[in-house]
Amino acid sequence: MDASIFIWSRLQFAMTAAYHWLFVPLTLGLSMVMAIMETMYVVKKDEFWKKAAKFWMKVFAINFAVGIATGIILEFEFGTNWSNYSWFVGDLFGAPLAIEGIIAFFMEATFFAVMFFGWNKVSKKFHLASTWLTGIGATISAYWILVANGWMQNPVGTTFNPDTVRSEMASSAAFWEVISNPMAVDKFFHSVLNGWFVGGTFVLGMSCWFLLKKREIKFAKRSALIGAIVGAIGVFGGFISGDRSGVNAAELQPMKLAASEGLWDGGRRAAFSVVPGVEVPGVLSFLATHDFNGYVPGINDIISGYASNNGEVIPSAEEKIQMGKTAIAALKGYRENRDSNPAVAAEYRQVLEQNEKYLGYGYLDSPEELIPNVPLVYWSFRLMIGFGMVGILLFILAFIALHKDKLQDWKWLLWLGIITIPMAYLSGQFGWVVAEVGRQPWTIQGLLPVKAAISSLSVGAVKTTFFVFLGVFALFLVIEIRIMIQAFKKGPEIDEAVPVVTNNE
Repeated sequence: MDASIFIWSRLQFAMTAAYHWLFVPLTLGLSMVMAIMETMYVVKKDEFWKKAAKFWMKVFAINFAVGIATGIILEFEFGTNWSNYSWFVGDLFGAPLAIEGIIAFFMEATFFAVMFFGWNKVSKKFHLASTWLTGIGATISAYWILVANGWMQNPVGTTFNPDTVRSEMASSAAFWEVISNPMAVDKFFHSVLNGWFVGGTFVLGMSCWFLLKKREIKFAKRSALIGAIVGAIGVFGGFISGDRSGVNAAELQPMKLAASEGLWDGGRRAAFSVVPGVEVPGVLSFLATHDFNGYVPGINDIISGYASNNGEVIPSAEEKIQMGKTAIAALKGYRENRDSNPAVAAEYRQVLEQNEKYLGYGYLDSPEELIPNVPLVYWSFRLMIGFGMVGILLFILAFIALHKDKLQDWKWLLWLGIITIPMAYLSGQFGWVVAEVGRQPWTIQGLLPVKAAISSLSVGAVKTTFFVFLGVFALFLVIEIRIMIQAFKKGPEIDEAVPVVTNNE
């Protein structure tokens, strides 16, 4: 097979996923901001909060619409570019995506309609419930999608069926194992909290823009406070959930952890690399095992084989590849003989079951294929953390400035708020680079490598659709940015002297 086919297929999927993730975090973060603002309106009966909530809802709606379009394209690509993958995991992968579409997305879309068009048509409390349920629906959607992604990182709850050549769930208990997968749970919290970080930073940063322009001062200050609260919860919670993700990666995806640290030779009291040449002894061991003396394997150890912290002997990459090739040969022998010679088929199946754990390794040609792009993963991890720390600094300074009523006077902080918006976005993007590039060459960890998952397409077809999507996405992005710029130029149209209202709408 021409290697450029799966390279271009990966590029297309990566581009679509990265573009889609421009909209998802802002959707999650803004849903919290506008729900809090509308809650303030209902509780305080202050018309100001209603108009503030409506302004951020307008921004939410613009972002929400484009996010849906990119998400649909992303799901279609599983069938067009990754048909072998879709066949192999269809029994598992279809369930969470179907639940996401039938329950979460329809819930999200239904209450979005009430939220956006229902002002003055339903009661204030019902409208408030719709606003919260729109955000909850978006969050539930994220959970089911991340259940699917978490299974790709840690395939639990399924068994390989040699008759169908599929990974299948055998019982309802297996389904619960899939949806409670620790990888999925950790990714869910980490991704949602990143959304709060992005949304909070966006609201705070754009509030800083209003203050620089000396416009809507009251609106900007109150929006900045709520944005800072949501963003601070997101970024601090993200560091906590990231710690859990690191522990899981150390246990389930040691190559990803080693690549993210540029750790070629592991050991006990492994040092955390701040940047090349600057290391803190023992910290990586603690982050990975919660023990400063814990053993962390490096890339060379994983390739050569090692003994884990619990004493399990992990085979070398060469041994895994040989066992994988034995499993593939046994699978072929089983399928060729299962109807004509059941006794021989049973022998092949026994060999398959003995080596099934390493079936995916049989598609690899050399141990070096198991090593991801180390510089890319290493620097992506540091940029993710670095931009997150800039966010922490911003929120702390913003709280101080708001407490002293000095935010509008500290011009340098206003500019920092604006500059941090793209940093928050990039923090999430680099996080996904670590998560997805760090587990290469696997589509499904240990089961199915990328080069065995793609469709039988021509390189020209994949290239063509890549550039078509690139053009369409660029057009969508330009349109969205222009609409948002117009919305911010127009502003929330709040008369800041508006009186408190006590009657129903």
